[in-house]
Amino acid sequence: MDEKRPIISIIILNYNQIQVTCEFLESTKKLTYPNYEIILVDNASKDDPTNTIRTKYPNVKLIVAEKNFGFTGGNNIGLLAAKGDYYFIVNNDTEVTADLLERLLEPFSKDNTIGVVSPKIKYYSNPDTIQYAGFSEMNPFTGRGKTTGGKKIDNGDYDTGGYTAYAHGAAMLVKREVVEKVGMLPDIFFIYYEELDWSAHIRRAGYKIYYQPKGVIYHKESITMGKESSIKAYYHTRNRILFMRRNTKTSQFFVFTLFLIFVIIPRSSFKYLVNGQFNHLKMFFQGVIWNLYKPKYSNQNLKYNIKS
Repeated sequence: MDEKRPIISIIILNYNQIQVTCEFLESTKKLTYPNYEIILVDNASKDDPTNTIRTKYPNVKLIVAEKNFGFTGGNNIGLLAAKGDYYFIVNNDTEVTADLLERLLEPFSKDNTIGVVSPKIKYYSNPDTIQYAGFSEMNPFTGRGKTTGGKKIDNGDYDTGGYTAYAHGAAMLVKREVVEKVGMLPDIFFIYYEELDWSAHIRRAGYKIYYQPKGVIYHKESITMGKESSIKAYYHTRNRILFMRRNTKTSQFFVFTLFLIFVIIPRSSFKYLVNGQFNHLKMFFQGVIWNLYKPKYSNQNLKYNIKS
């Protein structure tokens, strides 16, 4: 390690995707930044990856959880173990470019109010197509936002960096002091909407989110999303409402509730019924009902049990 450069802790999760995770780890061998550590948290995969990781990647710090703590809890375990000045939270189904870490660090030196930097994210299967180049403000009445540059050809239109509303959970470099001041990822979300909520809390604490187009990462998520699972329908619904509960004014949430009752619920119900997705419909309503009796600030102090 180069002690003159800040330490970056690269934090990734594995859950029944050891081959994909190993492909990510292979891609990190091309990184030119000299001072980083890699922390891999396994979220209680069916097959324990310990032997594979310790044999192939002995320098990776492996932590095996006793149960699946989701995206939020898994990354929080990594944050607790990290010693970096910066935390690079990144999906295991990505592949890095050689100068990614240097590029992500650049904005921090120009503006000390920047708390999080996300790179330009492109589709691995369609490398000329953008997935993320920033994010618009969330509509306070509908609970929807728009990804800048989403599914657009990378022809140079999104090569200007700047402040943005939200970081992308697939790749975000976070300053250590931000976590110390704001806290870790909100466990209550488990998965989906968590980086949006975290970004909102980070901004309210006085920090900025920055989009850095000079840093590029490739995401193996399909450009055309596959068939939505019922679990995804549940968490997307549950956490969209939860996000609005935690991040809007009373008057705004009242309007959103009307939108939920008269637009979201009828439209989603019709879609699932027409498609014969009855389990999706059930999980959708469970996501709505969850918000009727669960507090919006709970489950914040999980005990993370690990095996190693």
